[in-house]
Amino acid sequence: MAVTKLERRKRIKLGIRRKISGTGTRPRVSVFRSNKAIYGQIIDDVKGVTLAYASSLELGKEQINVEVSKEVGKKLAEKASAAGIQSVIFDRNGYPYHGKVKAFAEGAREGGLKF
Repeated sequence: MAVTKLERRKRIKLGIRRKISGTGTRPRVSVFRSNKAIYGQIIDDVKGVTLAYASSLELGKEQINVEVSKEVGKKLAEKASAAGIQSVIFDRNGYPYHGKVKAFAEGAREGGLKF
């Protein structure tokens, strides 16, 4: 039986989520990448709330690339610092740490977040 790309990503995602969890002192940064946009949110898994979020749609970008992903990461870091968050755990959400996801993480680090 063939495994689809989405099933494979879901299996990887569940393995990652078993190992990491965000807390109030060190929340989780989750990345979601679609064909048209990239989204990032900072989540406190203990309380089950989103503390900050950013997306390429907020920036008014129609198509995403590495530069736009980096801008979204910086924007999320700005919102996190405004909320008093400095240290986080990075959740790549089953995506390979490459290209747009890596650029997002680098942008967040440049913005001041510590992984």
